[in-house]
Amino acid sequence: MLEQHYLTALFEPKSVAVIGASDRENSVGNVIFKNILSSGYKGRLYAINPKHETIQGQQAYKSIEEIGARVEMAVIATRPQTVPQIIEQCGRSGVRNVIVIASGFSEAGHIGAALERKAMEIARSYNVRVLGPNCLGIIRPELGLNATFTKISAAPGNLALVSQSGAMCSAVLDWAQANQVGFSSVISLGMTADVDFGEILDYLIYDNRTHYILMYVEGIRNARRFMSALRSAARIKPIILLKAGRHEAGSHAARVHSGMAAVSDTVFDAAVRRAGVVRVKNVGQLFYAAKALASKFRPQGDRLAIITNGGGPGAMAADRAGDLGIPLAELSAETMGNLNKVLPANWSHSNPIDIGGDATPERYRDALLSITQDPNVDSTLVMLSPQAMTDPLGVAQAIVSISDKLNRRIICCWMGEAQVGEARKLLEDSGIPAFRMPETAIELFHHISKYYRNQKLLLQTPEPTRQHNRPEAEGAKMLIEALLAERRKVLSEMESKAILRAFKVPVAQTMVARTATEALLLAEQIGFPVAMKVDSPDLPHKSDAGGVRLNIQNAPAVRNAYHDIIETVQKRNPDAKINGVSIEPFLSRPHGREIMIGVLRDPIFGPVITFGAGGFDNEIFSDRSVALPPLNKFLAKDLIDSTRTAKILDQFHNMPPVDREALKEVLLCISEMVCELPWIIEMDLNPLIVDEHGAIAADARIVIDHASNNNGDRYAHMAIYPYPVHLVQEWTMNDGQVVTVRPIRPEDADLEQEFVKNMSDESRYYRFMDTLRELTQTMLVRFTQIDYDREMALVATIADDETGKEKQIGVARYVLNPDGESVEFALAVGDDWQKHGVGRKLMTALIDCARTKGYRAVVGDVLSTNTKMFRLMTSLGFTIHPHPEDTAVKRVVKPLTG
Repeated sequence: MLEQHYLTALFEPKSVAVIGASDRENSVGNVIFKNILSSGYKGRLYAINPKHETIQGQQAYKSIEEIGARVEMAVIATRPQTVPQIIEQCGRSGVRNVIVIASGFSEAGHIGAALERKAMEIARSYNVRVLGPNCLGIIRPELGLNATFTKISAAPGNLALVSQSGAMCSAVLDWAQANQVGFSSVISLGMTADVDFGEILDYLIYDNRTHYILMYVEGIRNARRFMSALRSAARIKPIILLKAGRHEAGSHAARVHSGMAAVSDTVFDAAVRRAGVVRVKNVGQLFYAAKALASKFRPQGDRLAIITNGGGPGAMAADRAGDLGIPLAELSAETMGNLNKVLPANWSHSNPIDIGGDATPERYRDALLSITQDPNVDSTLVMLSPQAMTDPLGVAQAIVSISDKLNRRIICCWMGEAQVGEARKLLEDSGIPAFRMPETAIELFHHISKYYRNQKLLLQTPEPTRQHNRPEAEGAKMLIEALLAERRKVLSEMESKAILRAFKVPVAQTMVARTATEALLLAEQIGFPVAMKVDSPDLPHKSDAGGVRLNIQNAPAVRNAYHDIIETVQKRNPDAKINGVSIEPFLSRPHGREIMIGVLRDPIFGPVITFGAGGFDNEIFSDRSVALPPLNKFLAKDLIDSTRTAKILDQFHNMPPVDREALKEVLLCISEMVCELPWIIEMDLNPLIVDEHGAIAADARIVIDHASNNNGDRYAHMAIYPYPVHLVQEWTMNDGQVVTVRPIRPEDADLEQEFVKNMSDESRYYRFMDTLRELTQTMLVRFTQIDYDREMALVATIADDETGKEKQIGVARYVLNPDGESVEFALAVGDDWQKHGVGRKLMTALIDCARTKGYRAVVGDVLSTNTKMFRLMTSLGFTIHPHPEDTAVKRVVKPLTG
């Protein structure tokens, strides 16, 4: 594997030049150069300033070109107008990484944007990577590198801070210094004109010093790269994220500062949840989350027990828990019995567990030990308010003494300051998070426990689309292309339902009448009662326009309704184009609930699916949740359950529960539709009527537009790459056996495990270079739940002769190397299927995938004794090389370009 990330020289430079270094006190160039000098940087440091012979006692050079030695990274601390020329000088001198500190680029208007474009064009022509502009710089404490203009340094630690705001970096550093929190990296991104969040996260995945990541985000440029990197990093390292712009004023301020398009906060929230990330809402929560991460606080669930020596503080904590939807644990009968034995008779006998204002350290200890075995309790908040008989330090000492015996996570709140400060410090020094206020402690618990819940969303990889290349789906594509050729973008209800029907969404039959007589004929054909609606591309809300009549029982009523609809709509909307009146069955479902399912196109994250109350309730209650496609049943269920509407889908008054499976199926069909139809920019099913018998769309509206150039990527419109069903192929071996080669799926975990178990010891050793006999659960998740945008795993399967079920006989996979340009492959074929061409077929398909993605090489490490693999690799065009670190292994390489 190519171990060094391509941004290593930017974040671990062996030589640094500060262009604009200065002796002028408090100037940016002065502070940056002084910081690097004083932070103990062990690499070579150069000062660039054409007006001075020396800077801060160090030799100064007139330009980067005068140094005459290799410089790995340059910090440009000069006026914005000079930046393009300086980047060109760096490029000519072989400098491949620069940090641009100055502001005044795209965030400053058209002139600044033009300056930024010029600088980036020059940088690209010389293969120079740019961090910034308008950034604070970077700090790498372990390397003694503080290349920022903040006067606050950072202690070494395992937290990485990545921020678009330099001011936020300074604020976090100031807080961290007072709270003894250390960092592996502090990276200020600024405008992300070149190096962006995605690439930084890629680097931090491979950075062994980084265990946790804190992020401050204002805007996103590349949603696919951002989501792909975020999901990959979050699988390995917890990420806490703070984003500005939750409301319009904040969004405007962030847009002015970052110069980037605003992101819908609701959509962004759905995206980071899907990525397994915890989002906090303010700086204080970011600080406390950092503090909890540093103390290794890891709640495994959200059922909370509260132990307190005061009823008021306990009630405050319970109220805040209720606000955030944190369930207070229902104590088991055994726990209640144990508490009755160790607590005075007047304890609260409920959760919160009020153990009395005179609680001793021993009482705290006994209460905590009593609930630690309760299966209903995931975590415990221990609270103390300083009262006349309270021993804050003694209680803290008692908790610390038993902390290694507790199998539940604990968090503490010692209220006050002077009387409890020493006790709180003892808890913190012992790795137990301790806070001053109950609300702060509860919020911290909420955010960290959300990490584990969001991880379940991260691990969801939807199954393949079922309509790919089917005649109905192809017909929908042809209809859309025909409509766009007619320069039409708003589909009629009949056209919209035709698209939905092609993707198996149940819809009510709809036909359009252009005269009252036609309306009569269609109503008789459909059967009474019917519903009638105006058909107009200019009226998205037909009811508001007076264009809807329901439950029409006979022919005279149809004629009257037709004329009434036309007259009313023309009067209210004289400029609206009216195609006619649609006729459809009146859906009389006494137990039906009206639901709204929608699709919108976010300018950053692409298609988004919305769910909420339908009909008029949608506008009254504004109850909706959003999710990024593609979906599977778990994600569809999460989308439904995230709304208040979900409550009325269950047994409600005299109505039976609805068919939730049918509702989830509709969401899956909509997900497949937006994956396969990049032209859809808006869709509404409102209402979708669902009851105990199923679901059916009563009304539908779709808006389309031309799809942007996808550069050969059929899913370029998606932020999350769906299952690549187009890679599925069938192949017939010489003996007539049909083999399916397809991308791996999460539900293949059992197939993969059985495949590895059935391999011979030799084959397993050649594949894993280890003596393992079966895959761990973590390995199974990692191998079967993959990000198809940056990695690929192809399995070869056959139908088992005995059971008829699918059986795995081989697998080939690649993962992106840290260099960002090559992929590392692994190949395994079942012992009974070797020498049948399975390995060649898998590797050929895998190499084609890598080539299509634009990677420059496929590489692999092969044990020197694996002669069969070397024969296959040679025949496929790989070359064999010595391994740079291990003589027992050889490296095989196949270039994909040139």
